[in-house]
Amino acid sequence: MIKFQKYIFLVFLLPLSLYGWSEKAPQHRWRSTYSDEMSKIMRRYTDALIAYRDSIYNDSTQAHALNPIDTAPYFLPLTFYSDVAGNAFSLDKTLTGTDKHLLSVYLKHPELVTETDRQLEQKGSVIKPKTVAENPSAFVNKSAPKDPEALPMDLIVFKPNFWDFGGDYYLQFLQNYLSGNWYQGGESNYSMMGAVTLTANYNNKQKVKWDNMLEMKFGMQTTKSDSVHHTRPTEDMLRYTGKLGLQAANKWYYTFQLIAQTQWARHFNTNSNYVQSDIFSPLNVNASIGMDYNVDLLKGRLKGSIHLAPFAYNLKYVGRLALAANNGIDSGHHSLHDFGSQTTIDLNWNITDNFSWRTRLYGYTTYKRMEAEWENTLSFQFNRYFATKVYLYPRFDDGRMRDDKLVYWMFREYFSVGLSYSI
Repeated sequence: MIKFQKYIFLVFLLPLSLYGWSEKAPQHRWRSTYSDEMSKIMRRYTDALIAYRDSIYNDSTQAHALNPIDTAPYFLPLTFYSDVAGNAFSLDKTLTGTDKHLLSVYLKHPELVTETDRQLEQKGSVIKPKTVAENPSAFVNKSAPKDPEALPMDLIVFKPNFWDFGGDYYLQFLQNYLSGNWYQGGESNYSMMGAVTLTANYNNKQKVKWDNMLEMKFGMQTTKSDSVHHTRPTEDMLRYTGKLGLQAANKWYYTFQLIAQTQWARHFNTNSNYVQSDIFSPLNVNASIGMDYNVDLLKGRLKGSIHLAPFAYNLKYVGRLALAANNGIDSGHHSLHDFGSQTTIDLNWNITDNFSWRTRLYGYTTYKRMEAEWENTLSFQFNRYFATKVYLYPRFDDGRMRDDKLVYWMFREYFSVGLSYSI
């Protein structure tokens, strides 16, 4: 391809060179003038061809600026322009360099002229001009503006919901059978226990919080050794905890806390009709004012609250006067009022996705007597509906009657497997 391009270039140069050399005249002056004119034409023509070649085949990265007006006449067919001859005979016009060369060719080599300017006009221009309308909007069909159609719309206003509801539900059954000659003794029994925890928390995302929690537990078992009662309660609790807080800092709240606790049913000793406790016997109500700290640690796995109240009021009430002394109340009185300070720590730690620990530490003191209880629940969730729980509950109350072995300490523990569901 490169060799072929070189040959094309030589083809353009060869006819002009041969034609210049073949022309001879007897007069030296005419030969010199002719030679000078031909040299100019060939030099311009050669320069144009070189520029054309370089613009197409130049392998250099340098760009060459070409002026189409200077090179166009040498690539179009040799044309006779009438204005060139007219300008030559005019007194007030001068010829340009290109016009002078064309006029010289017209006079000395008219046989090279193949076209006239009129013939070129009839054939048309090389690049067809584009006509641009000065006012395009005149060619656009204007349509009358239309009024927007009124679409039927229903306005719905969503009120923010600041309430958050939740709950935990637990139910387990246990059947225990022992033969009459079991070497350790004992008796067969059936037991059942259920627990429900409901929460309703309000938070307006500004400074006010109101937390409500209702805990209910009840369990029963059958005992053959008790000839007086076929069934006896084993677990019995009804407790409400409410907190109303006003934010003081990032995680601190000025808080008013109310705790009310009692039980569902009567409790008896084995083979006895003497009532140990009953609903509202006792009823404990504790109201306190202090500060709450919201706990949120371990990337959200440990959550809860710590309540510190230097001012607390405690009411202990019994509906049965016979149970007054057993609950630290003076005989013949239904209630006991006192003031002191109170602390409540309530935490829930999701150790793993299936294993959690919930703890509640409560303490109240009047600096004359003290109540303290520490509830611990370890839960292992097998799946969404099946779980096992271990419950540990030590309690201290020096307002009750003193025990010979445990003094003022009390303990409760159970292990259960059953149904469990949380929302």
